[in-house]
Amino acid sequence: MADALTPMMQQYRRLRGSIPADTLLLFRLGDFYELFFEDAKEASVLLNVALTKRNGVPMCGMPYHAAQTYIAKLIKAGRRVAICDQTSEPQPGKIVSRDITQINSAGTVSDLDLLEAKRAN
Repeated sequence: MADALTPMMQQYRRLRGSIPADTLLLFRLGDFYELFFEDAKEASVLLNVALTKRNGVPMCGMPYHAAQTYIAKLIKAGRRVAICDQTSEPQPGKIVSRDITQINSAGTVSDLDLLEAKRAN
């Protein structure tokens, strides 16, 4: 199946494979964070957002400027969240470099707005 995937989706699969299976991957695409495959199915339920498909691949997403709100919901639901950001500028004919820049969980969150006062973090 990897041969049928676009270079960007191959990049996603490689990065997804580098994190624990129980961690959701938010993958930056321009002004959005997207989730794909099983991550998208689970996140769409937890976040109450639309699950769509492109070329048969389940996907859902959120604008990057609103990501903290969605990350907080996922953490409150007991999930870990990996953030994959673009690390190069888009250039015609080239794939954008991306790397995982954060892994968030209730135990690693430093933004006090994401923590619940009456819950062990």
